[in-house]
Amino acid sequence: MDQNKQNEIEAAVFRRLLDHLDNHKEVQNIDLMNLASFCRNCLSKWYVAAAEERGESVDLDAARELVYGEPYGDWKAKYQTEATPEQKKAYAAKHG
Repeated sequence: MDQNKQNEIEAAVFRRLLDHLDNHKEVQNIDLMNLASFCRNCLSKWYVAAAEERGESVDLDAARELVYGEPYGDWKAKYQTEATPEQKKAYAAKHG
C-alpha cells in the first residue's frame, strides 16, 4: 500500500472514531480514561501536537471543536456529568 492510500485510510478511521464518540455522548471522558487511558481531550491534544510536528499551528480550542463537534464549553455544558465517587476512585487508582 502506498503512503497516500495509508494516510487516506488512517484519516477515515480517525473520522469514524470521532463520529463514534459523537454518537456515544453518554460515554464520559473519565470512563474513557479509566478504560483506555485516553479521552476526547487527549485526542485534541494529540491533534495539536501532530500539527506542530508538521509545521502547522492549531489552537487547542479549534482542535477540541473538531473532536467534540462543537465548542468544548457547549459540549461540556450539555453532556458532561459530575464524576461519581467510583469513577474518581478508579481514575486515582489508575493515574495516581
